[in-house]
Amino acid sequence: MGKARSSRERSSPTLSSEVYEAELFRLQAELVKVQEWVRAEDRRVVVVFEGRDAAGKGGTIKRITQYLSPRVARIAALPAPTERERSQWYFQRYVEHLPSAGEIVLFDRSWYNRAGVEKVMGFCTPAEHRRFLQQCPIFERLLVEDGILLRKYWFSVSDEEQQRRFRARLKDPMRQWKLSPMDLESIARWEDYSRAKDEMMVHTDLPQAPWYVVESDVKRQARLNMMAHLLSTLPYVEVPAPALEVPRRPKSRGYERTPREHATYVPDHYASLAE
Repeated sequence: MGKARSSRERSSPTLSSEVYEAELFRLQAELVKVQEWVRAEDRRVVVVFEGRDAAGKGGTIKRITQYLSPRVARIAALPAPTERERSQWYFQRYVEHLPSAGEIVLFDRSWYNRAGVEKVMGFCTPAEHRRFLQQCPIFERLLVEDGILLRKYWFSVSDEEQQRRFRARLKDPMRQWKLSPMDLESIARWEDYSRAKDEMMVHTDLPQAPWYVVESDVKRQARLNMMAHLLSTLPYVEVPAPALEVPRRPKSRGYERTPREHATYVPDHYASLAE
């Protein structure tokens, strides 16, 4: 039997793998141009990825960064705060990960943890949640006013598709690590998360930093849509590549390579597979 598909997935157009891969590569090539523009113009870019568990944020981030330099494009995926961090101003540990000139930072989850999981799971007090909703718009306006290009994406997945992905991860030993008891708890608290998200949007969907919703029941569709939209919002231009040329190797000046038996080489596992 075929896999169950959500109503949103059934209504989506189907692309062949060839068309999808070609468009993905084209968008990735444009992102390389963005990288060079950011580096040449000393721009600062922040992209926030939020959404339900298993909504496809991580897979999209992987495609975005596939051909980018980790020295320019960094992924910030912060663990749970330490006791020391809990005593700080809430936004303080996120400020440490903001980009310097010539950098792009992709937040795989962000300061919006307080508006979602912390509120729903009771990890923050009602007063701390209210304070976040008051301070977050101010914080983001300050980022934008200081010249940071801030983009915020919410990956929206249906409850049926989320459960299907959870089951697939549970059966896959290579992806079981992606599941936690808290992820599964989100199923029972689906409506609580929905209410928290709606309240968050009311307070933080700003003219200077709006939320963009990505329908993500179809992962390929979500990736292409999000990447294309991100590119459309950045005022980048193609930076001419420097004229480089591989130099000729100079003539030897008598160097002799150390005999192989004086070094410890890794075993030839590759050759053992061909036997």
